[in-house]
Parts: sequence; structure tokens; C-alpha cells
Amino acid sequence: MATVEPIRNVDDIKKVEEILGKQSKRNLLFFTIGTNCGLRISDILALDVRDVKNKNFIQITEKKTGKFKKFPINAKLKPMFEEYTKGKCLDEPLFQTKFGNRLARVAAYYIIREACEEAGLEDKFGTHTLRKTFGYHHYKKYKDVAMLQKIFNHSNPEITLTYIGIEQDQIDESYVNFII
Repeated sequence: MATVEPIRNVDDIKKVEEILGKQSKRNLLFFTIGTNCGLRISDILALDVRDVKNKNFIQITEKKTGKFKKFPINAKLKPMFEEYTKGKCLDEPLFQTKFGNRLARVAAYYIIREACEEAGLEDKFGTHTLRKTFGYHHYKKYKDVAMLQKIFNHSNPEITLTYIGIEQDQIDESYVNFII
């Protein structure tokens, strides 16, 4: 499996959001959850309407780790959830296909990859890009690798920095700024 990159530029995130928003509210919402919460795609796609409708927190048991996770719904997502869940039954999947099935990981991958390509982004992108984008921008804003390590359940800070692409950014910068 190829390693994907975070979307490092906020303007690029906005371009992708615009593209996804034109496609559907569903596509924009699952992208926005990923970039604002840092959940794995398996946890995003497992959400049901009851998990977000009229809620202030999202509470899940992570599919990969089996660990409980609870975090507040931010001011960007709150109105999106309110609008998106209007008229939906609590027990239905949050993200469905036009046939009423839960959106599959492969379909989500193509939605993200194609939106990034349409936005003119050149790195490798996929569903894991959402989680990495959250991590990258969280780190850039707070500079708190320990907090991010805890959010991601990583065993050490080096894993977290490598995972979100900060280590590679630092290496690249050192090359650019090293001239003899």
C-alpha cells in the first residue's frame, strides 16, 4: 500500500471542500469529519446518524484499536451535522450510497483521490490523507506532539511526526537551506 500525504496547504483544503460540496453534502461532510477530527476512515464510515444528531460529542470505539474515544464536535461540524441529519432515522448509517447501503471504504477512497486530482494536488492522496491532514495542521497550530500522539494513540512522538509528514518537511527544508 502506498503512503499518502496530508494536504499541507489550507487553500488546497478549501479547494477540495468546494469540489466535494458541489458533488454532495455527504462527500463534503465525511471529508470535513476526517480533517477536523482525525478519525480513521473505518471509524468515519461506521458512524450512524445517532452518533452525531443533536450531540455535542462524538463517542466511538475505534475499529483498529478497540479503544474508546470521545471528543467534542467543533463549530464547523455542528451545523453541518444539523443540516445533514434532518429527517434521517437515528439507526441509519450516516454515510449511505444511493442504494441505501453504508458507503464503502473503496468508494470513499475514489471520492477523495479524484477531488484532490481535480483540485490540482500532486502528491499521493487517499482516505488516510484526512487523518494525516488533521494531524499536520493540529501540530502546526499547537506544536504539541505529545497531545497529537495521545489523540492518535501512537507509542512515541517520532512515529507521530513521521506519520503527519513533519519530519519530511524538516528534512526538505534542511536541504533547501543548506548551500556550501
